[in-house]
Amino acid sequence: MNLRVKYFASVREAVGQGSETLQTGAATLAALRDELIARGEPYASALARGKAVRMALDQAMCEESAALREGAEVAFFPPVTGG
Repeated sequence: MNLRVKYFASVREAVGQGSETLQTGAATLAALRDELIARGEPYASALARGKAVRMALDQAMCEESAALREGAEVAFFPPVTGG
């Protein structure tokens, strides 16, 4: 399936781009994250397991278990705090 993937803040800086369209066989956000990590650097560092990374699916915050669908928009970003 084809997805639009967006990267924000420090994740965007690490991977060197704000967005990309990619084809994937991943069924969930977790599987997509693992697929991106498997690309190697810089994705491996930016999205590493154990690193705090938030995810959104079609502009709604989601858990990693969320199912992907054709044409979905996925976003990866670091946790944000307000004050």
